[in-house]
Amino acid sequence: MSLLEGTLDSRANPLAVVEDIAADHNWAFERSGEDEVTIVSKGDWTDYQLSFTWMGEIEALHLACAFDMKIPAARRSEVQRLIAAVNEQMWVGHFDIWTSSGMIMYRQAIPLPDGMTATTSQCESMLVSAIHACERYYPAMQFVVWAGKTAEQAMSAAMFDTAGEA
Repeated sequence: MSLLEGTLDSRANPLAVVEDIAADHNWAFERSGEDEVTIVSKGDWTDYQLSFTWMGEIEALHLACAFDMKIPAARRSEVQRLIAAVNEQMWVGHFDIWTSSGMIMYRQAIPLPDGMTATTSQCESMLVSAIHACERYYPAMQFVVWAGKTAEQAMSAAMFDTAGEA
């Protein structure tokens, strides 16, 4: 076993914890490189691609959750207004528009300084909060992108919680 293989397989490596979670849930995942694991998860609205990256230079585990929704240039400013309104509601993580591709992405990170290790609970919490945020706000983003609604109209619809059963 090479030194690199020993490092990648180490239980202290936060990406090994992420791989264990994915395997336990039978989610498709792959090691995209020595510092990245990508998981695909099926949501109610769309599939999510969750990329966990170990950022050694800042000692943080970063999560980026992307979904298939390209923003037409004509709708980007309204989507940016929506994302600003959504981010005001967020306690953990935030949404961004990747300007080069026009893709919306949810992001968060957990610092792990001085050799700290990520726990299964921490990594699962990151995963759950990412998918929950994407599921909650995906319809609002669709309203703005494809239905031509304003950020305010989309937020109003997104913040409306139904109660009871029909």
